[in-house]
Amino acid sequence: MSTSPATTTRPPTTAKGGPRSRRPVHPKLLLHAVLIIGALAMALPFAWMLFSAFKPLTEIFTPPPKLLPEEWNLDGFRTALGGADFVRGFWNSTYIAVTVTVISLLTSAMAAYAFARIDFWGRRWLFMLFLATMMIPGQLTIIPQYIIMGGLGWIDTHLALIVPPALFNAFGVFLLRQYIKGIPVELEEAAEIDGAGRIRTFLTITLPLLRTPLTALGIFTFLGQWNNFFNPLIFLNSTDNFTLPLLVNQFKGQFTSDWPALMAATTLLAAPMLILFAFAQRQIVEGVALSGSKS
Repeated sequence: MSTSPATTTRPPTTAKGGPRSRRPVHPKLLLHAVLIIGALAMALPFAWMLFSAFKPLTEIFTPPPKLLPEEWNLDGFRTALGGADFVRGFWNSTYIAVTVTVISLLTSAMAAYAFARIDFWGRRWLFMLFLATMMIPGQLTIIPQYIIMGGLGWIDTHLALIVPPALFNAFGVFLLRQYIKGIPVELEEAAEIDGAGRIRTFLTITLPLLRTPLTALGIFTFLGQWNNFFNPLIFLNSTDNFTLPLLVNQFKGQFTSDWPALMAATTLLAAPMLILFAFAQRQIVEGVALSGSKS
């Protein structure tokens, strides 16, 4: 009498020989889900601002709140454009931001090159002192700065908004210095062998290689000056010298505010910067990532 061997059931195996298990959720899917939720949460205030500019005043605070207006109108934009000289304010903000950005890029690049390449006495301590200024809030230095601007006769002029930030940018110096330290020294040594001096080496070798961090720093500086409200509020008195943030602030009253006009004015202020950031976000990320590769 023959007996057949007992058959045992084996669990299905994968190609690698291990038991087949439920495939885990890809970690990138969870990451993208979190990022999408965060992006929607951050975009909601901008969407509310934009759609509120097309609402009548009665709809903005009507419960329950609605994102899209029931009655679309342009009264908010008409009031905003008629109640303030946005053309002059746009020109003031643009030329102040552009001037500060261009001069700040040049001075920051020169100072960063000196800290990264020129060996002089007290370089390390001076650089630490430079960085220490980033820890001091601007509100603490506004009184002595106001006294200095008053002594120079720059109160109610755009020079008070251009000269200090254009000549001194500790963050810009730190950002560019980190990147310069990652550039091979052999490139500059080869230029010196060919007879190039320090200035020519900086202009022809180092400066062209700083295109990525300079782009990122330029965008940061321009955005900071475009959205600057505190310093123009302190130093400017005449309406003709006002920048866009000050003009937008005129639509906010002490007891009541024209909210459709305020939302429309804020939209006009934010739209150029949102468009700029949409086109330059890659340069911002690359500039910050590459500049932090060396210490």
